[in-house]
Amino acid sequence: MTGDVSPMRTALTRAGRTIRPSPTAPPIRQVLADRRDLVTTARQRAQSPLTTVRRYAVTSPGKLILILVLIAVMCVSAGFYASTTLEKRTETLREMIERTEPLAEASQVLYSSLSIADAAANSAFISGGLESPELRTRYSDALATASSSLIIAAGTSQEPGEDTTSAEKREINTDLQTLAISIPVYSGLVEVARTNNRLGNPVGSSYLGEASSLMQEKILPAAQRLYEQRSLAIADPQSALTVPPWGVYVALIVLIVALVATSRYLARRTRRRFNLGVLAALIAVVVGTVWLLASGLMSVAATNNARIDGADPLRELTSARILTQQARSAETLSLVRRGDQADLDRTFAQSTAEIGRTLDRIKSDRGDDESGPVTDAQLYNANFVLNQWKERDAQVRAQMSAGNFSQARVLTVGDGPNSTAKAYADLDRALVDNITITRKSFRDDINTAQRVLGYTGTGILMLTLFAAAAVVVGLIPRIREYR
Repeated sequence: MTGDVSPMRTALTRAGRTIRPSPTAPPIRQVLADRRDLVTTARQRAQSPLTTVRRYAVTSPGKLILILVLIAVMCVSAGFYASTTLEKRTETLREMIERTEPLAEASQVLYSSLSIADAAANSAFISGGLESPELRTRYSDALATASSSLIIAAGTSQEPGEDTTSAEKREINTDLQTLAISIPVYSGLVEVARTNNRLGNPVGSSYLGEASSLMQEKILPAAQRLYEQRSLAIADPQSALTVPPWGVYVALIVLIVALVATSRYLARRTRRRFNLGVLAALIAVVVGTVWLLASGLMSVAATNNARIDGADPLRELTSARILTQQARSAETLSLVRRGDQADLDRTFAQSTAEIGRTLDRIKSDRGDDESGPVTDAQLYNANFVLNQWKERDAQVRAQMSAGNFSQARVLTVGDGPNSTAKAYADLDRALVDNITITRKSFRDDINTAQRVLGYTGTGILMLTLFAAAAVVVGLIPRIREYR
């Protein structure tokens, strides 16, 4: 059996292909290694760019490039953020001084002028017959001032494209329409009352009463609401401006910390104590931060002074003057109606009492600070004149209770030193003087805040852009050292 198999195996082996590799073929291990290299190369080529970047980022030049990009982006972002924030604050201050405050002032003058016109019309009527030229001029001037102030107060700080359907704007538009329609009606009723009074017709008092009711119940409330809305437009942004721009401070401080960390990293990696580019960037950002610290705090202080020494007392003094006009209207109207004394007396008493409380509140808010625009002497003078007015009005009430209306009329509209007209004029003049001084102080402080902050945003933007360029110039030579 064995002898038969061997010749057959030999024949098959000779007839088939040889199994042993030729001596010139590469070893099997070399073939497998080449195949693994090809697979590795194919896999590396198939990897995403993100993986390549991630692997490159862990190298020294990759880290430097990453730091360069990060610091440059931080510099530019912090600069634009600071510039935008500070420019917005500057624009708010400019808008306040150029638009918002004049609108509030016009609304205050509108209300006061309408009240003065009403009181002058009543005084002219109760003087009997042909009114004096002074009263006629006072009425005409007050009505003309009210008309011009209405035109100014109807202005708006709204920019094109802004929402015009807010509740506040609808209320303002409604009040403006009421004033524009009702003031001509009021002046017409006064002219009819004056004509009948000259002719001796008793119906003149009815027309004047209707005109005064229109003024007290419709026109003056609309004017007061308009003034309050315009005043709120000052108070709201002013409260926000008294807070420092903390976000800008934080952004600059973070940038300073990042530059310091970068400088220390470069000192360890490159064996150089300083990098001139990073050092220049650090100095630029520190200068910008100090600049912001100085100008920002000065602007906040000026805005805060504008609120404490300007806006707050100005609002109080304006309210006191409005109450003064209400008291004078009630005083003169009581001589016209004569049958409705209780309500008018109550209005006069409440208005004058509130004026006294307002003056006391202004004094208490000032405290021991004598640097404010309104002095204690000015407040004392206003209180003294107010008390004189109360005493003389009490004399008028006594004459009216006794039926001596002619003497009451002389004490009310006469030009004597003991008339209530003089006391009212003195009080109104004192309040107007204080309002003028306080308004000037407010505008000066707001202008100071605007000028101090004006170029800070642009300056910080320029400094941060310089810092970004300095970082690029300082780090590029260090990156090239690895080539």
